Amino acid sequence: MKIYANRGSSGNYPENTLAAFRAAAELPIAGIVMNVQLSKDGKVVVIHDERLERTTDGQGYVKDKTLTELKDLNCGAWFSPDWEEERIPTLDEVFDIFQGTDHRLNIELKTDFFPYDQLIGKVIAISDKRGMTERLILSSFNHEDVQKVCRETHVESAILTSDILVDAYDYARVIGTDRIHISLSGAYRRTATDALRKGAIVYVYAGDDLQYAEELQQIGIHGLITNHPEVMLKRLP
Repeated sequence: MKIYANRGSSGNYPENTLAAFRAAAELPIAGIVMNVQLSKDGKVVVIHDERLERTTDGQGYVKDKTLTELKDLNCGAWFSPDWEEERIPTLDEVFDIFQGTDHRLNIELKTDFFPYDQLIGKVIAISDKRGMTERLILSSFNHEDVQKVCRETHVESAILTSDILVDAYDYARVIGTDRIHISLSGAYRRTATDALRKGAIVYVYAGDDLQYAEELQQIGIHGLITNHPEVMLKRLP
């Protein structure tokens, strides 16, 4: 089962920061997951929440701040005073870290709340320029955008879902992908085992419990997206 570091090594470092991604880049794991949005001036920035309050000392929506304004915010002190110098990274800055590695880069398009119509094009333009496109997986809870990726690009994509779909594999094929990223609870449902049997590539997110991780491996889940990649790396065969 492949291990992906969720928002970098976010169990030990503030999520979606250069510190978290540098730590993940040192691990012999399959890849990392990051979340991207657009700033007010159209720059691709790496941050999970649409609002700034949880992980920064700012307020309001990411989309309403310019890159300069976002860079003024502290995005590490909420985790620990040791990381008060951390700033919201751009996609380019994260690519700098992984330029010389072979990690897959799963970019979650945070378009399920605000549409960010230009986000897909900008992500691919940056990755093309950096020679990283072959390593990308684009995922989203906004399945219209996943379908757009499938129809308009050659980039691998995945549907993200927290719902229990009746037939996840057939639904994913309608979208245009065979990759399904599901919640931990969804992995234990018949829809997941049916999808695996039909040939889907199934990853589970929020997989931080070792006992569950071992069970997921036995089920045949292909990938585990975890906040503690270093732990899973040591304990999973």
